[in-house]
Amino acid sequence: MKSPILNQINTVFVHVSNLKESVRWYSDLLGQPYDLEEVQDPVYNLAINHFTGLTLDAGPEGVKKETGHNHPLFNFHTENIEEAYSYVEQLNYEIVSEITRFDDFSFFVIGDPDGNRVMICTG
Repeated sequence: MKSPILNQINTVFVHVSNLKESVRWYSDLLGQPYDLEEVQDPVYNLAINHFTGLTLDAGPEGVKKETGHNHPLFNFHTENIEEAYSYVEQLNYEIVSEITRFDDFSFFVIGDPDGNRVMICTG
């Protein structure tokens, strides 16, 4: 039977407690411009370079979202792991793990303001 569900991910939702702080954090990480005056609860969609989107979701006012995870929710790709690591250091972002290297793949993990883990990787 053919599935009516497509083999693609449309949007990754990251649950956040402070939407403006998270917009700043993710936009700075990706080098994207932003205007915090235009950020309106409950969600903000980041411009992503392919089909899959990234939505920061603060949820309804007065409802506390569960945030923070011990394992990465998703990854951002880099062609140069050392340059990416240095960039994150310059932003003074939390680095959860140092660079781990394999023959054809390298990664490190960072934490956003809510403790959500994001992997930065090659390959």
